[in-house]
This record gives sequence, structure tokens and C-alpha cells, in this order.
Amino acid sequence: MTKILNVAHLEKHYKSGLKKLTVLHDISFSVAQGETFAIVGPSGSGKTTLLGLCAGLDQPDAGSISLCGTELNGLTEDERALLRNKNIGFVFQDFQLLPTLTALENVAVPLELQGAENALSASKEWLEKVGLGDRFNHYPSQLSGGEQQRVALARAFSNKPSVLFADEPTGNLDAETGEKVVELLFQLNKELGTTLIIVTHDIDLAHKTQRILRLKGGKIIENAVTAL
Repeated sequence: MTKILNVAHLEKHYKSGLKKLTVLHDISFSVAQGETFAIVGPSGSGKTTLLGLCAGLDQPDAGSISLCGTELNGLTEDERALLRNKNIGFVFQDFQLLPTLTALENVAVPLELQGAENALSASKEWLEKVGLGDRFNHYPSQLSGGEQQRVALARAFSNKPSVLFADEPTGNLDAETGEKVVELLFQLNKELGTTLIIVTHDIDLAHKTQRILRLKGGKIIENAVTAL
């Protein structure tokens, strides 16, 4: 199968006073196109740092990352941003909706950045798809947490990304709402054939994916296929 993400011997360090803190140590793995993949581990294990590196939001101190057939090493910040806009969708724990934009306008942002002529009509279709056809003109502050995350899902999938990165997508939701959001996430992912990479501390959510990568202390301790 085609590898859409390939990570080789990744290292990430931060300075803490005079000391060098190693957050990720010799991380190597790959994700196949269309695969659902979870990164799990205790707090401070390097999960979110790893996701940021894989998405080109940050740069490693050593090692290489290939995303959607492009080597991230050596790309400028603008080139990485262009790659993300074209190929990547994001869902975050805190939704990251723009508070001054309506639900419709929030979903339209990535489409407008791509220069899509039908950005608003496509955004309406996506909001209807996630069950928010009656919330077009509502601002984030007028929506519940579950509704905000559904807007974020519509936005993330709107440009039909090759890869969707989800960082603790149910972290700010109660169990029942989180379950509905997860169901919708996997449903949309299956429809589009997107590669889904989830960072989570929720083991039940992780086991819904095809493969789990476990981190501890910045190192891989397991890379296993789940019993789906």
C-alpha cells in the first residue's frame, strides 16, 4: 500500500534552562493511504509534539518526514503551509473556530484559501452533512461544544484532505456527545477515504482505528494492529 506518511529516526529537543530535554527519541513509523491510526500515551509522552511535526507545524532536530509524497525537511514555512492547505485537515480539542465568523464562514475558510468559487454553497452542504443545516448564521459562542466540534469536522473535511489530523477530538466533550462526534468523524472519513491520524488518551477511541502507536517518555513502546 502507498505510504502517505513516513517518519524516520525523528528527534525533537527543547532547552530547559541549561539542560536539553528530549521530547522525542528515534521515532520511526509509516502510515498507509486510507489507514486509520492512533497515537496514544500518557501526558508528556510527546503525542502532540509528534503530531505537530508530522503535519509540518514544527520542524524536527533530526530525522525526516515525508507527507503526501513530499519531504518536509528543507521546505520553507510558506511551502509547508501550502502543503497543509492543499492536503491536510485538522480537528483540535478546543475546536479553534474563529469567534467573529459564523459557522458557515468558519467552514468556508479553507475553501476560500484554495480559491474555490463555490465555497459558501459547499460549506452549506458540509454543515447539513454534520446535522447543522439550521446553524449557518450562528457564531461559535451560540453553539454547544458538540456543535462547535461538528463545525470543526465540516471545516476539516471541506477541502477533501488526503490526511486528517485529530488532536484529542473528544477532550472537551462529555461522553455521550464525544461518542456522537467520533461516530461522525469515522463516517465522514470512510466516505472520503481520508487517512485519519488521531492523538488521544482515550483507549476506546484508539481501538476504533486500525493501528495504535504507543509512546512513553518520547519513545515508541508499541506499534500494533488493532483487533477491529
